Amino acid sequence: MEIKNMKIYKSCLIVVDMVNGFVREGMLHDESIANIIPRQIELIKEAHQAGKAILFVKDTHQPDSTEFVRFRGSHCLAGTTESELVEELKPWEEQEDTFRILKNSTSFMESPTFRSFMAKQPELQEFDVVGCCTDICVVNGSIALANYLDERNHPHTIRVHEDAIATYAEENRKEYVEAAKILMKQQGIELVKKK
Repeated sequence: MEIKNMKIYKSCLIVVDMVNGFVREGMLHDESIANIIPRQIELIKEAHQAGKAILFVKDTHQPDSTEFVRFRGSHCLAGTTESELVEELKPWEEQEDTFRILKNSTSFMESPTFRSFMAKQPELQEFDVVGCCTDICVVNGSIALANYLDERNHPHTIRVHEDAIATYAEENRKEYVEAAKILMKQQGIELVKKK
């Protein structure tokens, strides 16, 4: 999927993997992740009103995805409801200034569509990140984005909204979530939340 005919943006909101396969159905879903949707909607509305780019990153795999070896089974297969955005966020998917980014890894930075978007955004400096999973796709994508921008000496601010991120089976994965937050802070990524 190539991104064409877009404006130049200075800031964007990246919504990571808020798809049914992590929230409503499938082997990696956890319905408690839905608790962060209201805060995400607030941030989406703010971004939309400010004319920021909104990127909906959607985990989307083919049946032979090598990622399935590490995660012991398939999830978010292309063409299934698992790879679709959750119902609450769908109305925003077709709005002006929104982009769909399909990914086949645990880092949105590795998506060819995301890289195409970045290559066409020379003024983009502010990145707000929300979504799931905190200890996998959010941390991997955010740190990779920081490294990508550093390599190009491109000034940037990356903020991960703590009140708009979650992980499946979070109660059993607290140490991973805390480790992810420590790693992001160490890399200069700001962890913020609504006051």
